[in-house]
Amino acid sequence: MVRTSKFKKAAGAALAVTLVFGGTASMIQAGDGPGETKEYLVGFEPGAAANANGENAVSALGGEVEHEFGFADIVQVTLPEEAVRGLENNPNVTYVEENAEVEAYAQEVPYGVEQVGALDVQQNDGNTGAGVSVAVLDTGIADHSDLNVVGGASFVAGEPDYDDYNGHGTHVAGTVAALDNDFGVLGVSPDVDLYAVKVLGADGSGTMAGIAQGIEWAADNGMDVANMSLGADMGSTTLEQAVNYAHSQGVTLVAAAGNSGSLGNLNTIGYPAKYDNVIAVGAVDQNNERASFSSVGDELDVMAPGVSVNSTYLNDGYQALNGTSMAAPHVAGAAALMLAEHPHLSNEDVRNVFNSTAQPLGDHFYYGNGALDVRAALDAQ
Repeated sequence: MVRTSKFKKAAGAALAVTLVFGGTASMIQAGDGPGETKEYLVGFEPGAAANANGENAVSALGGEVEHEFGFADIVQVTLPEEAVRGLENNPNVTYVEENAEVEAYAQEVPYGVEQVGALDVQQNDGNTGAGVSVAVLDTGIADHSDLNVVGGASFVAGEPDYDDYNGHGTHVAGTVAALDNDFGVLGVSPDVDLYAVKVLGADGSGTMAGIAQGIEWAADNGMDVANMSLGADMGSTTLEQAVNYAHSQGVTLVAAAGNSGSLGNLNTIGYPAKYDNVIAVGAVDQNNERASFSSVGDELDVMAPGVSVNSTYLNDGYQALNGTSMAAPHVAGAAALMLAEHPHLSNEDVRNVFNSTAQPLGDHFYYGNGALDVRAALDAQ
C-alpha cells in the first residue's frame, strides 16, 4: 500500500468536498454497510485544494487509498459503489473508472501449424527445429519481437541491409519460425536458425541475378533449407543453374507454385517452383480445399495452408494474408522439423517422404500429391 503526503495535500480535499457537496455520498450512514467494494482510478482537476485529511475522507467513504500516481492527479482507491456515485458528482473529479483487470494476449497457434501436423510434432516429440538453418529468400525480415533473425544478406540494389520494407518476407518468416512465447503467433519450427536473404525490394520485385545470388549465398553459407515465396512466369538459365548448385550442396529448396490459378489444362506454375530440384507448393484453405488462386501443373509436390494465414508483419504487428507465398513456408518449416529429427536425410529424402505421406486430395495436376503431413512424414522414418 502506498500513501503519500502529496495525495493528502492535493487530492484529499477534493474527497472531503465530496462529503459536503457530493449528494449521494453525504447520505451514507454508519449503519448502511459499505456495500460491494472495488478498486477505482480517480482523476482530479489539476491543483485540487490541499487538505491533510484526504486519507480520512476516503476512510469516511468506506474506502482506502492504494496509490497516487506522480505523472498526473490520479489516485487508485478502494471504495464501495455508493461512494463512487458521490465522486462522479464532485466538480473536482474529472473521471472515475474501475481498475479493470488486464490479461496478456495469449499466443495464437495459426490453423496451418496444426493442419500440417507441426503442433503435434512440437508438443509430443519436443521437436522445434533446433539446430537447423533456414534462409528466407524474400523482401528481408523486419525487426520483430516474435522473430529471432541470426543473420543474412541483401542482394537488392539500393537496399544494403536485410531489413524488410515491404512486409512480405516478415510474414513468411513468421510462418516458418515465429517464437514459442506468451504472445503473437507460433511458427512451424520456432527454434530454427533463421536467416534473412533479401532478394526482393521494398516494392516486392527483384531480378533473376539477385535471386540467383541469394540462392548461391544460401548454398555457400551452409543453409539446410531455403524458402522462396516468389516467382516469375519465365525461367532463366542462370536461375536454374543456381538452383541446381544449391541442391548439389544439400539445400532443401522450397518455392511457392504461384498465384495464377487454373486456366483449363494450362500449366500455370511459375519459376523457380517449376524446376526439378525445387519442392513446388500449392495452397489450400482450412478445409484442405484448393485455393482458387493456386497455380496448377504436373510439377506440384504438396499443398499447404495459404488462405487467411496469420503471421508476423511490419511494425511489430501481425496480419493475415493469402497466397502460395504463405503456403510454402509451412513446407520449409516442416523440412526443418524433418532434418532436426533426422539430420542424415538428404534434400531428396525430405521431398520424397513429404510426397509419399501427403494426404491425397484429388487430381495431381491440381493438388500434387496432397496435403502436407509432417507428422506422418516423421512417423514414416
